[in-house]
Amino acid sequence: MLEEAHRRAERGTDVVIGFVETHGRKHTAAMIGELAQVPRRAMTYRGAEFTELDLDAVLARRPEVAVVDEMAHTNVPGSRNDKRWQDIQELLDAGITVLTTVNVQHLESINDVVTQITGTVQRETVPDEIVRAAEQVELVDMTPEALRRRMAHGNIYRPDKIDAALGNYFRVGNLTALRELALLWLADKVDDQLDAYRAQQGISATWEARERVVVALTGGPEGDTLVRRAARIAARGRGADLLAVHVARSDGLAGADPARLARQRVLVESLGGTYHQVLGADVPAALLDFARGVNATQLVLGASRRGRFAQLFSPGVGVTTAAQSGAIDVHLVTHPEVGRGRRRSAVPAALSRRRRLAGFGLAVLGMPVLTALLALLPDLTLTNDILLFLAGVVGVALVGGLWPALLAALGGSLLLNWFFTPPFHTLTIAEADNLLALGVFVAVAVAVSWVVDVAARRTREAARASADAQTLATVAGGVLRGERPLHALLDRLRETFGLRAVSVLELAAEAQRRPDRAREEGVWRVVASVGDEPPCSPSAGETNVPVDDRITVVLCGRRLEAADRRVVEAFAAQAAVAVRQERLAEEAAAARPLAEADRMRTALLAAVSHDLRTPLASAKAAVSSLRSPDIEFDVEDRDELLATADESLDRLGRLVANLLDMSRLQAGALGVRAAPIGLEDAVPRALDEIGPAAADVRTDIPADLPAVTADPGLLERVLVNVVANALRHSPPGEPPRITASAHGGRVELRVIDTGPGIPEDQWEHVFLPFQRLGDRDNQTGVGLGLALSRGLAEAMGGSITPETTPGGGLTMVLRLPAAPPGGGTG
Repeated sequence: MLEEAHRRAERGTDVVIGFVETHGRKHTAAMIGELAQVPRRAMTYRGAEFTELDLDAVLARRPEVAVVDEMAHTNVPGSRNDKRWQDIQELLDAGITVLTTVNVQHLESINDVVTQITGTVQRETVPDEIVRAAEQVELVDMTPEALRRRMAHGNIYRPDKIDAALGNYFRVGNLTALRELALLWLADKVDDQLDAYRAQQGISATWEARERVVVALTGGPEGDTLVRRAARIAARGRGADLLAVHVARSDGLAGADPARLARQRVLVESLGGTYHQVLGADVPAALLDFARGVNATQLVLGASRRGRFAQLFSPGVGVTTAAQSGAIDVHLVTHPEVGRGRRRSAVPAALSRRRRLAGFGLAVLGMPVLTALLALLPDLTLTNDILLFLAGVVGVALVGGLWPALLAALGGSLLLNWFFTPPFHTLTIAEADNLLALGVFVAVAVAVSWVVDVAARRTREAARASADAQTLATVAGGVLRGERPLHALLDRLRETFGLRAVSVLELAAEAQRRPDRAREEGVWRVVASVGDEPPCSPSAGETNVPVDDRITVVLCGRRLEAADRRVVEAFAAQAAVAVRQERLAEEAAAARPLAEADRMRTALLAAVSHDLRTPLASAKAAVSSLRSPDIEFDVEDRDELLATADESLDRLGRLVANLLDMSRLQAGALGVRAAPIGLEDAVPRALDEIGPAAADVRTDIPADLPAVTADPGLLERVLVNVVANALRHSPPGEPPRITASAHGGRVELRVIDTGPGIPEDQWEHVFLPFQRLGDRDNQTGVGLGLALSRGLAEAMGGSITPETTPGGGLTMVLRLPAAPPGGGTG
């Protein structure tokens, strides 16, 4: 950063240093050189002096370039902005170019990954979009070994901190992982810049800057093979992306098997890829448009399933795509389904059986009736007769569909030939014009019949697709609204298809190892079920839908139609995903208490190790001094030593009592003896317990305030902790105030301080055990006070909530139930 600042200054740019943190490193301080600096702003916080960026001074100076170090830094409370990156945003909005620095571990998107790798929680983060918006990001890269050598040479930390740093955060593994995270994050930013440039320049050709493998899925049985092959291709190029795409028909009608597509989507995502779906009437064009849009370098398709005869008339999607792919490499992968043709399910009739019977009846009876009517009108020409017969065929097609219309066309042509085409009453046609007219009649009748049948079939398919989509949306909506996704999905499935019961079964571990036992009754385990008498084995239901080798969904109540089964298979695949998600959630829930216990144990050891040692050491030193035969103490010194020992032991006693009470709270074993007690009695006792430090605390408790129902001992502990916390954070000369009031059967006691306060988004953090929010020393206890106070208040039926003090500061509101009238006080 400083090197860039010098380069710009040498080119005549007005550069100033707003804030550079040298951390006492002489080489860094020397690099500042002759660069102009804006004086820092001095601030006082909790009795300590700090310096921050003087934002107003930099804005008033209005340089062309400002150097502002440590973008993720949290400003001292009282500054205009909470974070330094917000200061930088103001400078940018004012038209000032900013040179700044940020460590990879402070990026918001990878904060949890950094914590998992290093074991250190980074409290200061920067939103990724802020960093990505920079005109230029330069990675300052260094091998872990080189960085550790710099540290060992004393170029980073003071000598007394080097060994601890090298053995903890700056281990080779941590540094290697952080380095890889930085490289990958920057690679994503470079991709964004490349995509933006290609879009601005209208470039659609593939640039092979990074391997991206796209696999095309049709929803056929070969999809699993293609996905795994594409994943192996992507794995050969480190950091390559895997994308799966399905081209759906643009007319909105169902084409692919939704169940297979759902399972293949799960497979793609389990292999680290992403699934996409696009619409298109021309599959090769839509596929290549998608591939070019994502800058794909390789495209994986399955070899054609059509037979050789079909391939003579059309080259197929794979061949057409390969011919038009340009710079994209196309892999045509063979699979067991090659040449077997597309297995189509039985095509349902376009019209109902009743309408088809009506169409046949109309053809058999209507054509003779039309002939008789035309025979009564001898003045009509053959052309008129043909047009009327054609109208009759169209009517039959509208009523009964294709086959009745073909029968009507055939019968009508024979009747026209016999009765209305010279020579009459023979099938001989004397004139070529009449032969042509009859031929056209038959062709038009067949074409019209086919068009009407196709239109009816498409209408029925569209209605079916719409019903399926509505069913899927209904079931999915029920799942999203349910607290238990798997049971919600099964329940909605049962209601939608009118089933008696639905079960998700899983093979037992032994059966998974021995597939020959998969048909036995006792080897299935019910993962989830809904309804009455749910099936416990695949044979116990009318329909079973296998999801994979282990999981099967069994339905009871009725057998499903083929079209319904496709929808059920899609949701069976989602049920398998829900099973895996619930198990992951159960494992996470089981691990959470262990992690919490480990965190508490670590925090307890870290905090108590100091807070136990300090009073013990003070008491030990005082007693040892008094017992020493080598030193004679006067009365004043002896009293001071005894007071030190007494105070230290009291502090140790309070600490042990807090720890015991917290453990009882967490174990649910804390005994509460509630009784009516007046706050005018409890508050003075708590202030006396705190000692001289609470002498200046002002209290305002009305004489007519109702008594509260609480445990007197626990209430005193709560008041001591809350008031002591307020004293610790109140500025000198401004002691906290205590007020009380009654509202709707509850009594509110407010402990008000005018200290620095706490941001609202941090309020809940102050009630976590072993947290010392904002404290910069280890002299203020283990952080149990407020956590214990909230627990004790809730155990007594009350609550503690923070509020912002008008004018600055924090107010703790203790709410307790008011005692019944006439209950007395104690």
